[in-house]
Amino acid sequence: MDFIDQVRSLASRVAVAKDLLQTEEATKNAMVMPFIQLLGYNVFDPLEVTPELIADVGTKKGEKVDYAILKDGKPIMLFECKKSGGDLNINHAGQLFRYFHVTEARFGVLTNGLTYKFFTDLEKPNKMDEKPFFEFNILDFREQEIDELKKFAKAAFDIETILTTANHLKYTRAIQHTLNEWMTNPPEDFVRLVSAEFLVGKHFKAALKDQFTAVTKRAFQQLIGDKINERLKGAMTPETPLSPVAIVADVADAEAGAASQEAFAPSAVELEAYQIIRAILRPVVKPGRIFIRDAASYCAILFDDNNRRPICRLRFNNEAKLVVGLFNESKEEERIAISTVDQLFDFGERLTACVNGYLNVTVDKSVAPLTT
Repeated sequence: MDFIDQVRSLASRVAVAKDLLQTEEATKNAMVMPFIQLLGYNVFDPLEVTPELIADVGTKKGEKVDYAILKDGKPIMLFECKKSGGDLNINHAGQLFRYFHVTEARFGVLTNGLTYKFFTDLEKPNKMDEKPFFEFNILDFREQEIDELKKFAKAAFDIETILTTANHLKYTRAIQHTLNEWMTNPPEDFVRLVSAEFLVGKHFKAALKDQFTAVTKRAFQQLIGDKINERLKGAMTPETPLSPVAIVADVADAEAGAASQEAFAPSAVELEAYQIIRAILRPVVKPGRIFIRDAASYCAILFDDNNRRPICRLRFNNEAKLVVGLFNESKEEERIAISTVDQLFDFGERLTACVNGYLNVTVDKSVAPLTT
């Protein structure tokens, strides 16, 4: 079994057990120990994985860390555990901080069995940073994060290799977080910067600010949509490319332009899901017949842009809890939770069957549109 399949297998067990575990000890046994074993370390060999390793730290005697992974008798990685779903605030990691300082370990891990935060000493030697350089959520991970996690596996563990990429990971993650916030709510200074060449000689008044803030958000989504198209061009040929964002710089039309913005626009993750669905359905129907239409509570994927012909519904308003709605022959919706949009490929047969039904059956135009 490949490493990623092992992670997915553990994730499925964790998803079932997470709400049943009420103590730290139960979390360690059911979730953290299997994770350490997943990395290739023998949790039953105290020469490789030592539970509750004790060290004296200054005036504090008998300090313990939940798990220490050893190599040649010396700790290389320390784990401090909280109960399932518990708070991972750095203020609750005092033991990990202190123990990191007095051992040769270069990596500390703070976990609640769901999220694993990896720390090192990038800022000051032998003092654990307050911010992790890598986070891994067992229930919500991307495939590229698997490559980073594998570096901590016994078979691949190399301190210098990990430290070489740790600095890059830390700041890349911080910048991604900032850009993600800007996509949702572009700050005024950023909007001014990207729209400056369109507004030469014009005052950046409230009407223009509102209009170009909305335009900037849509431009972000357009850019992401284009990148997704590039990724999927081997699987599909887009026949209806996303139209470019119209830039209206006429001050007199600013308020009208802002008022005409669509009430709802698909998010980046909805656009990615849309392109995946088009790729899945390409063998049976031209991509140009698959449409996306956003609403308040869900984003509809429609056949021939017809509300009476739903293919599925993307209920992605909370991106931490993605739900896809699939339809049967009676157009009854079944809502299914997914962890990533890549899981849509698992529903290829059902999506294809739905579209084949529309291709083979003449739909009665008197049928009322589906309601939420």
